[in-house]
Amino acid sequence: MRKGYRLRAITFRVPYLYEYFSKLKPRIVTEPITDSLNNAPTESATIVLAGATGALGLLIAHHLLKRGAAVRALVRPETSAKAETTSLRVQGAEIVEVDYNNAAELTKACAGATCVVSALSGLRDVIVEAQTLLLEAAVAAGVPRFIPSDYSADFTRLPEGSNRNFDLRREFQRRLEKSPIQATSILNGMFTELLKGQAPVVLAGPRRVLYWGNADQLLDFTTMVNTAEFTAAAALDPTTPRYLRVAGEVASIRGLQAAATAATGQPFRLLRAGGLGVLQTMIKVTKTLMPAKDEVFPPWQGMQYLHNMLSGQAKLTEPLDNARYPEIRWTSVRDVLTATK
Repeated sequence: MRKGYRLRAITFRVPYLYEYFSKLKPRIVTEPITDSLNNAPTESATIVLAGATGALGLLIAHHLLKRGAAVRALVRPETSAKAETTSLRVQGAEIVEVDYNNAAELTKACAGATCVVSALSGLRDVIVEAQTLLLEAAVAAGVPRFIPSDYSADFTRLPEGSNRNFDLRREFQRRLEKSPIQATSILNGMFTELLKGQAPVVLAGPRRVLYWGNADQLLDFTTMVNTAEFTAAAALDPTTPRYLRVAGEVASIRGLQAAATAATGQPFRLLRAGGLGVLQTMIKVTKTLMPAKDEVFPPWQGMQYLHNMLSGQAKLTEPLDNARYPEIRWTSVRDVLTATK
């Protein structure tokens, strides 16, 4: 593998979907959302949303409001003056400042809600500890349903230690399973937007699709927008099961090659960097040289995610739940790659 490709392969990071919000901004900052979908609830359900000022949280709030829900966005005091908080307020969300270490305050913030949705992002102090405090507050307030911050490939099928961030979600999952609340996890594979240059797979410059292992292994991709749409619908659906699995597109490496070629009008070729053992060695070396243990998405973490998907271990089991909310229009890999032209 040439040096340029190797460098890109160890700098995989998860981006925020600022492009989407730049398109929404003129509407968000000038008027509340008034349109709704045909299947919006007849009586406004109250959804408590944690992590509402993050990229995914903002999208979930937008689609909840679009469906006619009352959104109670939990924000930390230090973020109350941020542009994202202002955007939520203008759209019509109720902004509630909370201290996660104040159980009474957090319980009060959850009171009267039909579902608590978590879009929190972080390490153990957030994914395990803060979410546990949120879960306990939801139970204390009598909230019937809880959607944890999973939004990922199927980590339930992975061995312990194969992915640091998935291990944290599994640790919280064990606490969630013991709680007297109806929980639903949304599993969506990889965010398709990562293919637009952040993930070292579709390389626009040299027109290559980089991979390890088997080019025919099926992979799950869902845009952040579709994930938020589906999460909003699930939050308003009292009949959801423990897990919901969706994918905007299921494609192999060869499928990504075809999508990139169709999207750009330029021929893409496959570039196999080695077997999965080579990728595993790269993960170990990168983790040793650049541990970055306090970062949520250090380079080796993204490489672990790729390994989980390329091995097939994190593949979503079928049938998928895409058709559960038929009003959602799923975005293909080709559409996402076309948008980068």
